[in-house]
Amino acid sequence: MDRLRVATIWFGGCSGCHMSFLDLDEFLIDLAAKIEIVFSPVVDTKEYPAAVDVCLIEGALCNEENVEWLKIIRERTRVLVAFGDCAVTGNVPTMRNALGLNNDVNVLDRAYRECADNNQGIPNEAGIVPTLLKRVIPLHEVVHVDLFLPGCPPPAGRIKSLLVQVLEGQSPVLEGANIKFG
Repeated sequence: MDRLRVATIWFGGCSGCHMSFLDLDEFLIDLAAKIEIVFSPVVDTKEYPAAVDVCLIEGALCNEENVEWLKIIRERTRVLVAFGDCAVTGNVPTMRNALGLNNDVNVLDRAYRECADNNQGIPNEAGIVPTLLKRVIPLHEVVHVDLFLPGCPPPAGRIKSLLVQVLEGQSPVLEGANIKFG
């Protein structure tokens, strides 16, 4: 059997979901024989590959770059998983939405001017600060999401349950008693 091609990506979030993935501990050793991590913050790959079997996406969509990446990922991935509450609902990153981008309290002004001790000003070189979306949004508002893996972060047992079901060729069920925590 060919190894499952797996990717993970981190948009607007805290990386807690990736930390929870690492909490799979010794199961990671078993997993290494069955999957190939083809794209991830922990892998030095710059371009998202084609023919990815499963992608776990952590974080909400906060800027135009996130949206561009998400569309590429959806196009090249068989099963896209909203990985954690930020990807599922927007969660904590959506707190920015209350500030808005078109009112007196602009988040970039707040971060780069009001709160800066030195070099006050928004960096204006291309590629330094991605263009923010008017509001932070969850993944499903832009593309079709196949599976929603809730939690802040999802417990390692829930991540393991998803991966085991996929590895066994099942269509994962992530509801009720089928969400296993241990």
